Amino acid sequence: MVKYELRETTLDILMRVGESGGYSHLLIDKTLKNKSFSQRDEALLTEIVYGTIQRKLTLNFFLEAFVDKKKKVTPWVKWLLYMSIYQMHYLDKVPDHAVIHESVEIAKKKGHKGMASFVNGVLRAFQRHGAPDISTITDEVKRLSIETSHPAWLIKRWVDMYGIDITRKMCLTNLEQKPMSVRVQVLKWTREDAIKRLEEEGFQVESSSLSPQGILINEGNILRSSLFQQGAVTIQDQSSMLVSEILHVSPGMTVLDACSAPGGKTTHIAEKMKNEGMVYAYDLHEKKAKLVTKKATELDLTIIEAKQGDARNLADFHQNETFDRILLDAPCSGLGVLRGKPDIKYNKVEEDIAALAAIQLNLLEKVAPLLKKDGKLLYSTCTVDKTENEQVVQAFLEKNTEFEVDLDFQSELPVQVQSVTGLSKLGLQLFPQDFNTDGFFLTRLKKK
Repeated sequence: MVKYELRETTLDILMRVGESGGYSHLLIDKTLKNKSFSQRDEALLTEIVYGTIQRKLTLNFFLEAFVDKKKKVTPWVKWLLYMSIYQMHYLDKVPDHAVIHESVEIAKKKGHKGMASFVNGVLRAFQRHGAPDISTITDEVKRLSIETSHPAWLIKRWVDMYGIDITRKMCLTNLEQKPMSVRVQVLKWTREDAIKRLEEEGFQVESSSLSPQGILINEGNILRSSLFQQGAVTIQDQSSMLVSEILHVSPGMTVLDACSAPGGKTTHIAEKMKNEGMVYAYDLHEKKAKLVTKKATELDLTIIEAKQGDARNLADFHQNETFDRILLDAPCSGLGVLRGKPDIKYNKVEEDIAALAAIQLNLLEKVAPLLKKDGKLLYSTCTVDKTENEQVVQAFLEKNTEFEVDLDFQSELPVQVQSVTGLSKLGLQLFPQDFNTDGFFLTRLKKK
């Protein structure tokens, strides 16, 4: 009965993501808080939801081989078949007969006998014949699109920017589960002591090579650790930690984080400043600004003042040349974080990227005057698209000739990062495959 409820709940989440535009990570978090599933079942639900969404185009290709093209399939039936085929093809832990039985039972309950028979027929045919051969697709872009479940327009765009080899590696990496990483609150614990404590509690961990505060969690649920509950560690991707490392802050500075929610980078900055000085954190939405305050409180950081504010209008609150450091972690397409938020790749269209780049350039131009003459401004995004990254920086420098890229930041990068293919005179583009992290771009600017 529990497994039946588990799959019915899974189908509900998939429908809300796939048909109503919900966010998979938020819906999973909310569901798990409201349901009393075992830890094992929570992991299974999460795996089926993410896996089904992550491989939707591949699953649809499989399904088309077993369903008459003229037949109109009800959306919930389609998602039920997607999640069932995902389990049968990609998961070893659930026997096929159990998947088929429970899917048929869900179809009976949600629909009628005819729907149940249809679901049973499709899944048994898939069980007998197996998945169609993707290698028979002759067009290289379409084949990679189906194989890795990325929209064809996105594959073509990345191939034009980076070539087929980098694109293939990126797409394949986007299908893999990313290791969890956390940042140690170094004003409370050293990384060495935190690692020792986590190992004592049964976690398998290792040091991050991208930040001296970072720890990779290879095994174990960090939310259940004593360190997380004490506010001694906070969840943050390794590539995101690089931002505060390269912002080059020190105690006593006045720092602006112009687009700060949910607060991971803001609190990292405050820790690097040893909780001395002032960090002004803004977000367009008041609710999100409150998340930054909450995060700062959890980590016992007192120098952060988080408020609602549009980064384009911060001159209303601060005079020009006020800040020693400015971080603009700009709103972007999110195409670097597809491993954790796979629904993004189906919800974006090419026109969105150009529109976002215009906003990013406008934000840069609005916050730049707030920087002191000897200050540093760090621009970052969690995307891998040149239009939002190098091209925004280039356009800004052409219009604001008093600024230049502060190339000293490159020598401050961890040694292994200094040789990646995405390092250029305009900044650093990390791909997901580089260090098993999110795709991320950053660069540091200064006045000439």
